[in-house]
Amino acid sequence: MTRRIGVAATAQFGADVLERLGVRHELAFLLTRPDAHAGRGRRVTAPPAKIVAERLELRVLQPERLGGFDLPPHVDAIVVAAYGLLVPDSLLEQTLWLNVHPSLLPRWRGAAPVERTLMAGDRETGVTIHRTVKELDAGPIAAQAAFVVDEDMDAGAVFSRSAELGAELLEGVLAKEEPLFEPQPDEGVTYADKIGSADRQLDLDDPEQAVRVVRALSPHIGARATLDGRDVIVWRARVEKRRFVPLEVQPPGKRRMTYDEFRRGLR
Repeated sequence: MTRRIGVAATAQFGADVLERLGVRHELAFLLTRPDAHAGRGRRVTAPPAKIVAERLELRVLQPERLGGFDLPPHVDAIVVAAYGLLVPDSLLEQTLWLNVHPSLLPRWRGAAPVERTLMAGDRETGVTIHRTVKELDAGPIAAQAAFVVDEDMDAGAVFSRSAELGAELLEGVLAKEEPLFEPQPDEGVTYADKIGSADRQLDLDDPEQAVRVVRALSPHIGARATLDGRDVIVWRARVEKRRFVPLEVQPPGKRRMTYDEFRRGLR
């Protein structure tokens, strides 16, 4: 059965889901956040999902807020993936909204499920397709699948695998005229709070946890540390003989470089 689908997405994870959906489905539009200032130059930049939508020649809608916003007509479902705005009840009542959430709900509801998964040292994560409801990531589940978090996976790798798996799960859900939903269990609910400044600061006295934080914040946010008397962003690291060993760092205002290059620059 062919469905006409809208997509609500903003961040890179949502862009990846959008691109995969565009291969197999008739997409009606992209609903995304407005262009915003980004980077050191504070240049106005389009969201990653918008860049994909323009390549797919999709209609792009960028309201600042959804209160009073009218959906385009004749859509069978709207897929939500890293959109970033609360969808009001008035819109949820108009059609089926399906959220692609990169965790095994009810674990890690909220804004940063992949980062919190890695910070906690979870050995397994996955993707949940659930009906979007007013309560945060609490809607009934239509499909869910797990995968192992390998020790060399950073957030980028987990997001990529989650987008791939999410698109696969959506195929099965969207193929059904009336998807079946199961309520989320009451046990095991945890929340993935947004990453704050304190979350980015590495505790080098706990090297195992420090490496987990580096993996959780790479390649999109970056962990912070003071190494050899200089403040740097740490992008890759490992533990050797119970010591934290940085592998790739970035001094302020400079490019990413190996830690050896950084040390040579200090000399």
